[in-house]
Amino acid sequence: MVTEEEAFAALHTVVDPELDEPITDLGFVRSLDVDGPNVTVHLRLPTSFCAPNFAYLMASDAKDALTALPGVDKAEVWLDDHHDSEVINRGLAEDAGYRGTFGAEAEHDLDELRLTFRRKAHTAAMERALTQLLRADPRLSEEDLHDVTIADLPEGAQTEGLLRRREALGLGTGPAEPVLVDDHGAPYPREEVPLRLRFARSIRISIDGNAHFCRGLLRTRYPGSGEDQAPRAPEQFSTTTVRTKAS
Repeated sequence: MVTEEEAFAALHTVVDPELDEPITDLGFVRSLDVDGPNVTVHLRLPTSFCAPNFAYLMASDAKDALTALPGVDKAEVWLDDHHDSEVINRGLAEDAGYRGTFGAEAEHDLDELRLTFRRKAHTAAMERALTQLLRADPRLSEEDLHDVTIADLPEGAQTEGLLRRREALGLGTGPAEPVLVDDHGAPYPREEVPLRLRFARSIRISIDGNAHFCRGLLRTRYPGSGEDQAPRAPEQFSTTTVRTKAS
């Protein structure tokens, strides 16, 4: 039979697509009950009006992660206190899928949404890794990042995070692969590097800012929920100090 630790570990693989953090670290898991082969989870979100597609994706991914565990016969996931809780919970219980749950309101497939946010997460991870490199080596300028490969990155959480996000997009992770690339793995021209790095930084700041904001909203909405939030991972912290050849 599945254990509570195994069920929680499965939920830890479920990521908020916009915030790029596990729902367990964010405190979104309100309760977890394991009764033999049956697992029941209640999820909570920072506000009642969080985007329904994001809410459904996390709840559906949670159910899939639990159902895939050996020893689980039945997995139930309930989304609490959301304006679409009734619709989402019914769809999950019936295994109706995203389009079956929302019908005509489901304008876009969830795979498109997932891909969009995986690309944003990869862009932010590139910025973290490259900014860390700039800070560590005063000889480097932004333009020099054009020639940086995965082999040039130091071992640590930020490099590991970048490799995970490259794998999720099907991008190469070999030591000779260039680090600063577009969504399809193609390196940018050298003259575009400063602009691309600034764009990546704006994406990273947006993700980090939203994550900080949502953590605070959850603690306000559910007093005591801060105890269920894990400290942010080291890979999510980055400096904004940069240099160009002119500096």
